[in-house]
Amino acid sequence: MRSQKPFTTPRRGDSKTFQLTITPASGLPDKICREWQRKSFQDLPSELSKYRNPKTKAAAEAGALALIQYLIRVLEENNTRKVPDDDLTVGQWIEKFVNIETSPRTGRNAAKNRPYSPDTLDTYRTYFNAHIKDDPFTKIKMSKVEEEDVTVFTNRLSLKKKKNGKPLGGTRTSAGVIIFIRMAFKEYQKKHKRWVNPFIDLDPPQLNTRERDALPEDEVLKLFSPGILQNPMEIAVCAIMFLSGLRRAEIAALKPDCLDWVTPKITVRNTWQKYDNKGRVYGPTKSKKERDAHFDPILQQAIKKMWEENGEHEYVFCHPDGSILKPSWIRRRFPEWLKRAGIELGGREIVPHSARHSLASLLEARGISLRYIQDMLGHSDLKTTKRYLHSTEATIRTIGKKINEAMQQESDKNIVEFKIS
Repeated sequence: MRSQKPFTTPRRGDSKTFQLTITPASGLPDKICREWQRKSFQDLPSELSKYRNPKTKAAAEAGALALIQYLIRVLEENNTRKVPDDDLTVGQWIEKFVNIETSPRTGRNAAKNRPYSPDTLDTYRTYFNAHIKDDPFTKIKMSKVEEEDVTVFTNRLSLKKKKNGKPLGGTRTSAGVIIFIRMAFKEYQKKHKRWVNPFIDLDPPQLNTRERDALPEDEVLKLFSPGILQNPMEIAVCAIMFLSGLRRAEIAALKPDCLDWVTPKITVRNTWQKYDNKGRVYGPTKSKKERDAHFDPILQQAIKKMWEENGEHEYVFCHPDGSILKPSWIRRRFPEWLKRAGIELGGREIVPHSARHSLASLLEARGISLRYIQDMLGHSDLKTTKRYLHSTEATIRTIGKKINEAMQQESDKNIVEFKIS
């Protein structure tokens, strides 16, 4: 009887891509094998990103072997770090979550195709070092902590002074710290079924964040007026922001093989994690899923002209020397574009990310389905997409301006409209 292979990598019948299945012959637990049944190579963790687009059978098999070795290594590391949880203090337990090597979520998330986010770990580490590590709350044993201990800590955190002298309570940071601790305690509860979670009767904090505003149709048009965008790079970047809805880090991570000039479409596979910090990581997008974005003829032409001027490099958007876009490039130029176009903010929160809000609202106003907009922007939750829609106020404002223009210029019957090609 032939021994079962540790994996299978059949080619999909409807495409040139491969499918991945890990079998029990790999030595991995059945639960993990079930998580890796008929998966795309795009689901590989960020550490194995070089195996995500196999072109040949041999490359697919190499990726499968690398994944098995990765999962085995993660499980072994977790097993060697096991200590009696009853002896852990609150501080010792929470500190486990600030490093990928010690986080109790690492192996389980890897098995579910949910690679860790370096940005998230950096945030957890900052919360722990700045607001948790030295607090008396951390000295209590996890097996003994009670609801009163949590409320006392929460009160102490809310009264803590920021650098400007104002209390930390009610801020995004304060809410983030509590949400982080709640997550760690929930993980402890999963391992100790009879343990009473002290957060069970406490409501989670509410994050009162201000949403970015969207530019209405007429102001989007102004950005593309002659003289506003002064070189092919500026035109291409602005076009991909407003016509394709890519995030800044996704724009910088885009490679030439992601551009389909025939269909046409843009396949968004990767992003620069920790884009605004040193030590960037080239990994999966925020939603951890590949998605397709619109590749408008305006953008196609702009990219061709940009390549004529700067040359073709490893990434689509590069300077002549081959260096990729830095966060400061878009962040610095975006306000300049608004100023050149004569767009007054009037208290609105208009930032580069507002381009995604603008595109979502323009599409919704033209009857495009909410689900399509969700897929195009790469949102895992429909609630996130709904927060991007500003069409009611924006559309009414736009119509009002067009009526005013029509009244002042009755002879001009050709009112220009923003169009998705």
